[in-house]
Amino acid sequence: MLTKNKNLEEYQKAGQELYDKLHFQSYPVGIKYIKHEEEIPPEAIQPSKRDKRMSICQAFYMSRRFGNIYAITAADNFCTPSTVAHGWINISEAEFIESQVRQGWHKDEKAERRRAKKLYLKNFKNIIGLDYHGLISFPLHKAPLVPNTVLIFGNGAQITHIIHSLCFEHKKKYSISSNFEGFGESCGKGGLMPFITRKAQIIIPGSGDRAFAGIQDQEIGIGIPAEHIFYVLQNLFKTGGQQGLGFPIKSMIPLNLTENITPGFKFMKDIIDKKLKQEETHSI
Repeated sequence: MLTKNKNLEEYQKAGQELYDKLHFQSYPVGIKYIKHEEEIPPEAIQPSKRDKRMSICQAFYMSRRFGNIYAITAADNFCTPSTVAHGWINISEAEFIESQVRQGWHKDEKAERRRAKKLYLKNFKNIIGLDYHGLISFPLHKAPLVPNTVLIFGNGAQITHIIHSLCFEHKKKYSISSNFEGFGESCGKGGLMPFITRKAQIIIPGSGDRAFAGIQDQEIGIGIPAEHIFYVLQNLFKTGGQQGLGFPIKSMIPLNLTENITPGFKFMKDIIDKKLKQEETHSI
């Protein structure tokens, strides 16, 4: 039975356990959203304090690959669209649309207006009202704070196990909801949306992840409300019982094959049989 209000040590242990059981190539990342800079832990690296800038997806990368703790606010983030998308700075809809038109991401201004109507009006105003001004990114097993979101990258098989765990009882609370457009995948969908919507989100790394954050071609991801990690661990490897995928993945291989599968195999088999017969005759 899962209990609420897990403490920091429990999150740290869960991060290590999930990392060990699924043999990830990078650490699960914990993300904590902050309203005041006083919430930044002393061990966090804040780029602007070193006269540097970095994107949110780069902070996630450094946390999951190098085990570093980062604090990112509007002053630290060179990826201005993600600063706006997180509601750290309030800009008008017209300013938002103009910035995206200049980027050339979509066909024309009409396309950007359609996108803005979906994203800006439905989400941005609500996010502004939450009054968050930054985030802390850290490897979950070294968490300095209880996270709001857990972000996990892996290969398709590893992420499938997490999906199976979340869907094991098909409870609405743990359902997965994802839309895709190739932008803001890790920062928006992987971090912010699971926190805001309380729903897990599948991530197909987008432009920022690929251009800035060292994503590998085989990597996909999933962002989950932080407390869901305990549900994932509770149900890990239960899908299918003994016949489940397991880990390492128990892929089926074709059995009962013979040398007749290809002409070359058959040709070589005939030669081998002939030579073996000759050797048998000579040995008598």
